Formats: sequence, structure tokens, C-alpha cells
Amino acid sequence: MASVLRSLCVFCGSRDGSNPAFVAAARATGRLLGERGIRLVYGGGSLGMMGAVADGCLEAGGEVIGVIPGFLMDLELGHQGVTSLEVVPDMLSRKQRMAELSDGFLTLPGGIGTLDELFEMLTWVRLDVHSKPNGMLNVAGYYDELIAFCHRTQVSGGFISAENAANLIASDSIVDLLAALERAAVTGPSTYFTNPA
Repeated sequence: MASVLRSLCVFCGSRDGSNPAFVAAARATGRLLGERGIRLVYGGGSLGMMGAVADGCLEAGGEVIGVIPGFLMDLELGHQGVTSLEVVPDMLSRKQRMAELSDGFLTLPGGIGTLDELFEMLTWVRLDVHSKPNGMLNVAGYYDELIAFCHRTQVSGGFISAENAANLIASDSIVDLLAALERAAVTGPSTYFTNPA
């Protein structure tokens, strides 16, 4: 049975990180997407976890679209082996283009840029810009505190509802996370605004 997610955007670090499990998870994620025929959309880099997720997908025969800003391409950081590498003017254009090309979003460990991408996509759901699912692979407990903050602190602080907090789907298993993202793609997210009937 074909996945309802024909194209998935993966956000992750451009470095390996301190735990070898991070790069292993990135490669496994790419490989699983390739095996399932789900196109990988990502930030276009050749290094770190970005390179690993792209390589994993390519090794499994998958399609990979990289989207990279021109200034990073000028530094020769673009992955030359991907199916398609799009060069865009800036970081904002990169996020917009990756969102256009994707049916959902999956966040792996990364730094502040990865968090920016994750929260931008969650904000767009909240503001009804799109209704695509957002997942987080919690590799080796990397996102434990962030998940707790999103699901408890913000809710108890009265800034978002529990339903909105649940739009961030987290798991420590890529297989389980992908299944949850597929279900969420069908049911749709909890929205902040309600459309009149």
C-alpha cells in the first residue's frame, strides 16, 4: 500500500553531533524513506546528518531533492549526488520551498537552525497556512526536555491547548513515527483558528 506521504521534508543538523546514534538515525531515516518510495526533501547539504539522511535515501534507491541557499552553495556545501539540487536566494526561501515540496515534516537532532525550521512549520499549522503533520524523532533522548516543554509547560502556562501541543508528534522509533505521521496526514492537525461552516 502506497504511503499518503509522497514527499517528506527532513530537518536536521549539518554536523554529526556528539552521539554516533544521531548520524545512524539520519541514515536509517533516509533509507526507510527510500525503501518506501517516499521522496526526501531536505536542506541540500553534504555534511553531517544532512548528508547522512540524503545518502541513506539514495542508497535505498530513493529520490532526494535538496534545497540550499546560494551562499551555502558558494561555500561548496551542496550535495552533488542528489536527484535534484535547487539553489534559492536565502534561508526564508529555503523553508518556503521545502514546505511547498513536502506532504509533512520530520525533525531529527540538530541545532538552532533545525529548531527554527521545526517551529516555523508548527506555527504555520497553528495559523492555518498548511495542515501538514510535524514529527520529531527523539534519538537517544535528545529532545526530552523540548518535548516536555511543548506538551506540558506551554499548556499549563496557558499559551497553547493540549490539542495544539499534540500537533508535535514525537517518537523514538522511526517506523512508529512514520506511521503516526501518515495517520496525521489523513486526520489533519488541531488548528488554532476554526473556519465558519
